[in-house]
Formats: sequence, structure tokens, C-alpha cells
Amino acid sequence: MTDANSAEKLQTDQSFQDDTNSDPPTTYEEKNYEKNNASADVGAGAGLFQGSDTEAQQETSEENILSQYDEEQVMEMGRNFARKNNLDDPELFARGAAVARSPKSFNSMSFLSDDEKAAILREATHPWDIPAKLWQVVFSVSLCAATQGADESVINGAQLFYPAYMGIHNGDERSRWLTGLVNGAPYLFCAFVGSFITDPANKKFGRKWVIFVSCVVSSLTCFWQGFVDKHWFHLFIARGCLGAFGLGPKSATVPVYSSEAAPASIRGALTMLWQFFTAAGIALGYVFCLAFYRVGHHGIGGGLNWRLMLGSAMLPAFFACFQIPFCPESPRWLMGKGRYHDAWDSLRSIRRHDITAARDLFYQYVLLQEEEGMDLPTIQRFKELFTVRRNRNASIAAFIVTFMQQFCGINVIAYYSSSIFIDSGFAELNALGASLGFGMLNTVFALPAFFTIDKYGRRFLLLMTFPFMGLFLLLAGFSFWIEEETSKSGRVGSICLGIYLFTVFYSFGSGVVTFPYTAECFPLYVRTLGTSLAIGNLWFWNFILAITWPSLQDAFKPQGAFGWYAAWNFIGFFLVLWFLPETKSLTLEELDQVFDVPTLEHAKYQNRELIDLFKIYVLRKKDVIRQPPLYGHQKLAVTNPEWHDKPEQQFVE
Repeated sequence: MTDANSAEKLQTDQSFQDDTNSDPPTTYEEKNYEKNNASADVGAGAGLFQGSDTEAQQETSEENILSQYDEEQVMEMGRNFARKNNLDDPELFARGAAVARSPKSFNSMSFLSDDEKAAILREATHPWDIPAKLWQVVFSVSLCAATQGADESVINGAQLFYPAYMGIHNGDERSRWLTGLVNGAPYLFCAFVGSFITDPANKKFGRKWVIFVSCVVSSLTCFWQGFVDKHWFHLFIARGCLGAFGLGPKSATVPVYSSEAAPASIRGALTMLWQFFTAAGIALGYVFCLAFYRVGHHGIGGGLNWRLMLGSAMLPAFFACFQIPFCPESPRWLMGKGRYHDAWDSLRSIRRHDITAARDLFYQYVLLQEEEGMDLPTIQRFKELFTVRRNRNASIAAFIVTFMQQFCGINVIAYYSSSIFIDSGFAELNALGASLGFGMLNTVFALPAFFTIDKYGRRFLLLMTFPFMGLFLLLAGFSFWIEEETSKSGRVGSICLGIYLFTVFYSFGSGVVTFPYTAECFPLYVRTLGTSLAIGNLWFWNFILAITWPSLQDAFKPQGAFGWYAAWNFIGFFLVLWFLPETKSLTLEELDQVFDVPTLEHAKYQNRELIDLFKIYVLRKKDVIRQPPLYGHQKLAVTNPEWHDKPEQQFVE
């Protein structure tokens, strides 16, 4: 670390030590496994897309915070941990501690049984061979995400009807702004209410119960929307409560819960389920809209069709309420509360073998000792999000990735696709059918990311998709210049092609990267706060999109409005290039060094990498001298003065 940064950290030394500077302790001694990942990294252009080469990553994968001690010292630390917290079988934790210290070397550890070695190896070679309880977490997370998506998309069909019912359909400026305000109400309240109550609620009640309450609120507020009267303000309040106490806390908590429950080998994929099933929920919302389109304008004061559309989004949340209470609580949260027995029980239920559970529990304990600042007051943690460089860089990255998920333009289509398709020449019912096509593509093309997000990395997916998204938005926007009278089918087809291709690239890029990246980039002691603020940022810009699109389209026309968001996709490429480090294959608490690189240094390095790769792959030059890896690796001691059961003598290899 630099001297300046060392001085900066002295100010917060008693509360937080971000000294874990290594690659994950959960890669294993499997030659084909390593070979496949190495070739993938090289093929992707590791320098530009990851900030370091594959060889450097493999070299440091053995290094972690426990590498300061020899094997016997670490095993004694494991025994002390078990005895101190009255956990059964201290020898199990001794073996787990040794594996945590040197994860790749488990085959050479004679004290491990063949069964334990096989379990560790199988975790790497068969990452989706997970226990039933972890599958239950997967299913529950999927239901929560589907709730989120359906809540967002049912307004697409309802807005064809409710403005007329509430007297805000005249096409004047007031009506356009009020329609946008009602449509965007959940996201306004997510940003300014939900994001601020999420962190204290998580600290007090835990991940599981925050998710449960948010699902209950989502069910009740969706039901409420179906019974509002003719005043637009009443629908605005109902949708605001949905955002403040349903969508907001749920969207900030579920990705964190997923990442804390998952083994590192599937962490990215499991966290990515949030966005995948959000996309599935969006498609489900369009199905509801089509199903209730022809319902007559009767019942409950009239407008039964749009009431059923809005109320139908309660169904996934209703079913989630019966799953969440039976899921295990986050073991990391339990350990943060000092509940080690409960954390052990929780971790055993979501790991295949006791040796991997003991390894993870002990290693998380070590990291929690380093993260002593996790008990700082909220105002101090908020301050350190911006005053500690490691946290500040993570905040910048998280705010960029959440901002760009909105300003890439995807939710303009999610919320207003029926209106856009009607403007292109579709009839209302056909426009809803075309919107369903958008929702299905958004879901289906998120599937490839399950196999690429942990292989090629989050940063790589964003850099590869943003330019294409910009081009296809330009295609969709410029297609509105095709005269409907001369070539209606050409106009409609070209607009659909642009929107659909844009959706395809979004689905395996920003669509699946945002929530995993946001959930994993912050250190533990500010993770919930940082994640909730970043998600609040996402919801704020979501609201800006929802409220401004009707007026933007009227002022700029579709060509200019689509062009506006196309430009942001090209800007997004450079924002990712300069400000987003890669987080692939790094455990959640071992990202300190990556995010501690000065921003200007990172940007200069990536500019040079871009030029070098252009020379190599475009100009086909073979004499290009590549830069050394950006991220050096240091071995730093465990420095928490309150951790009394660590050895005094450190091990130097």
C-alpha cells in the first residue's frame, strides 16, 4: 500500500483493518478446472478486462490472511476458536483452518481423511452439487426476484387504462408528468425511504426477516393498488408504500443474503439469480397484462382490467412468504452478532460436508476479527464510505454500475414498451404481445451469463455489451424515421429488431452483473450500508427514467429520446473501463487491495491496456510489450489487537 494510504488507514485502525489482500481461498487443486479458467482469462484479454494476468492470479490464489502463520499455528488457532465458542470437535476446526490457510494444498494434508479431500475437490468440480437447504435458498430468492419483476412490469399494461379512469389522459404536459409520477412512485420511495431503512433493519433483524417482511408488504400493497379510487394520488401512495417497504429493502437485501450463503464457486451465479428471475418476473407481468386485457370495465368502481393487472403481482410474493421463514439465516450476519453456534448450524445446512463448513466458518471468523469496525455507528460507517480510499473506490464502482443499469435505457422499454410499440404502428393487444416478446428475450438471454459471469468476469461482460447496446438503440430510434404510410411492416420490424437486439445484449451484460457486483464490492463492515445506498442510487435513476420518459419522448421525439440513451451506453463503456475493477474469483472479504488502487492510476493503466490490445488484436502486431499486472500482492499480518488467541510468532515462508 502507498504511504498516503497507510496514513489514511491509521485514522480508522481501531475500527477497520482492510488488510486482506489475496485471491480466494476456495480455488482447488484440479488441473482441468484451473486450465479452463486460465484459458478463458487469457482469451478475454486479462489485462484490460481484469487488471492482472492469469498467472498472477493463480500465483496469489494461495495467499490469504492466514498465510502469515505456519500450518501448526493455524490449526491451533482453529482449536482455540472452537473451544472459545463451545463448538464441538476442535480437531475438525483445526483441519478446516489448515484448509483455509492453503486451499490448493489439501491433497498433501495427511490429517485429512479421503472423504474430506473428496468433498473439497467435489465442491470445485461440481459446484452445483449443493444441499437441499441451499436449493431452498435458491428457490426463495427466485420467488423474491420474480415478485420484483412483476411489480415493475404490470404497470406497462395498466397505464393503457388507468390514466383515463383517473382523468390524467388528456395528452397535455400535466397529464404526462402525473402519469410518469405514478409509474415511477415505487422507485422514488425506494431511493429516499427504502435505501435508508434497509441498513438499520438488517442490523437489527437479520437478512431473512427483512426479506420476509418486504414480501408481506409487497403482497399487501399490490392488493391495495387494485382497490384505489379515482384520485391519482391514492394510487401514487399505494405504489410508494410498495417501493419504500417492499421493493427497496428486498432489492438491497436479497443479493447480499445470496452472496453470504453461497460458496465462492457459485457466488456470482447464485447472486445473479436475482436479476435473472427479475427478468422472468417482468415477463410474468406481461403475461398478467395480456391475460386481463379483455376484462370489462366493471367492478370496484370500474376499471377491473387494470386493477387485476396491478394486483396480480402479489402472487409470487405471497408464495415467497411461505418459503422464507424456513430458510437459514445468513451465517455471516449471525457471526457478526456473536451467535457462533447458530452460524455453525446455518453453515452446515448449506454445505455438503462438515470440513467445508468448518473451513468457511473459521475463515469468516478470522476476517470478522479484522473487520472490527463493523460495529461503528451508522454515521461513521457512512463517512468511511467516502473517506477510506478502498471504500470510496468501491462506492464509485457500485454507483456507476447501478447508474448505468438504468441509463442504458432498459427500463424505458420495461415500463413503456406497450406505448412505444403502439407509436411504431401496433394495435394495443399486439403491443402487449410484442412487450411479452421483450420480456421473454430478457429472461432467456440471461441464461448464458450463468456460465460466463464467473468464467470471464463482470467487467468483461459490461465492456463487451455496452457498445452493442448503444448501436441497437440507435437502430430502434432511427427506425421511427421510416414513414408508416410507405412501409409500415418495415418500420415496425426495424423498431422491434433494434429493441430486441438491445435486450439480448443487456440480458447477459448489465442485466446480470449489477446486483452481484454491488453485493460483493464492499467490505463487510459497510456492506449493507454501501449496498443499500447503491441500490437507492439505482432506484433514484429508475424513478428519473419513469417520470421523464413521456415528456422526453414528446420533446425529443422517439429518435432523439432513443439516441439520448444510446449515447449513455457509449459513455458507460469508458466509465467501466476507468473505474470498475474486476471482482471475479475474489472472495467477498478479499477485495481490499483491488479497490485500494488509486483511481487515476487504474484509469491510466486501462487506457494503456486498451491501446495495447488494439495493436495486438486489430493491427495484429506481435511485438507489443504488455504492462505488468496492476495489482501487486502483499502479505499482511492479522492486526486486530483484540484477537488474543492468535499466535505471536508469525510464519515467514
